[in-house]
Amino acid sequence: MVTCKDFLSELNEYLDEECRGEVRKELEEHLNECPNCWVICDTTKKTIEIYRGLDAVPIPTGVHDRLLDALRKKSQSAPPA
Repeated sequence: MVTCKDFLSELNEYLDEECRGEVRKELEEHLNECPNCWVICDTTKKTIEIYRGLDAVPIPTGVHDRLLDALRKKSQSAPPA
């Protein structure tokens, strides 16, 4: 039985259609029974579709550098997975 936590941990693979067979079937059964996960899945799917339809906008160099620096610092301070 798939829990909401299980579903959310597989959401990326589900939306990217990378999970197949029994796993996909169990996730779809959970979606049919869980309105909360259905809303999350549907909203995420629609957000991705909207995002993919947008034109790319370059990030200014200063913002790009600050973003990379912040990500590096965050990844160095994060506990191991």
